[in-house]
Amino acid sequence: MFVTAVESRPAGVLGATPAHRPFGARVGAFVALTKPRIIELLLMSTVPVMFLAQRGVPDPLLVLYVVLGGYLSAGGANALNMYIDRDIDAVMSRTERRPLVTGMVAPREALVFGIALGVISTVWLGLLVNWLASGLALAGYLFYVFVYTLGLKRRTTQNIVWGGIAGCMPVLVGWAAVTNSLGWAPFVLFLVIFFWTPPHYWPLSMKVREDYAKAGVPMLPVTKGNLAVARQIVAYSWVMVAVSLALWPLAHTSLLYPVSAVVLGALWLKEAHGLHSRAKAGVVGAALKEMRLFHWSITYLTLLMVVIAVDPFVR
Repeated sequence: MFVTAVESRPAGVLGATPAHRPFGARVGAFVALTKPRIIELLLMSTVPVMFLAQRGVPDPLLVLYVVLGGYLSAGGANALNMYIDRDIDAVMSRTERRPLVTGMVAPREALVFGIALGVISTVWLGLLVNWLASGLALAGYLFYVFVYTLGLKRRTTQNIVWGGIAGCMPVLVGWAAVTNSLGWAPFVLFLVIFFWTPPHYWPLSMKVREDYAKAGVPMLPVTKGNLAVARQIVAYSWVMVAVSLALWPLAHTSLLYPVSAVVLGALWLKEAHGLHSRAKAGVVGAALKEMRLFHWSITYLTLLMVVIAVDPFVR
């Protein structure tokens, strides 16, 4: 179904037969294919939006259905991403222990696993939630596999910008799960995550730029250098903070949300401008402290979503 350069690599480097592997290790390998830590971020942006859409506590059973369906959908897309990228994963030090590289999971197994999760999640969400939420989750699944992984990742420095659309879909899924419709409020949050994604991921790619260079992936730090990346991080950060404030009038939130968004946004901008100042001064390596912004970006999104979940009760 998918063709990559991996087929030309020696058999024992990639796609090794996983026979005689311990059962527990094999189960852990299939879980690893779903990239659980990334899915945590996706679900973190789904559930709070359900509180906002419900203007209170959503049906706990509905939340369970959405969380499980969302995990299966994103996990399936991630498994196919690892299947397609198993050649470059073997080259990069940060991905060389992934299940397909070590041979813990065979390529065909990962392919079938990823497709099966996509089908199961689509039917699960359609039957137990609604078909709008199911369709949105499927759109994110297909976008991540075909547009980002197969289309953008190895071809353009804008890969993470437009590829990030897949990571924006959970807020729409969460809203649609509760209301069976869409509106301006979830679209604002869609844009917040869209503009959040590049300045979230670029600091990490700055740290591992040599890995991407070895693999031939044209991440922005590889092709443009730290200063150019830092400038774009600042630009995207300002737009993200500005867009986040639009939720206040559109979702009719209490003052808790805009005040929190301003404070959290100011702290983000402080880190973004600090990174830019260090890059402009020619600081490189660990002294650039690029991971400070990466870690703060996760904290920022977590706290913003907590406020979104709490705001209906304040209001």
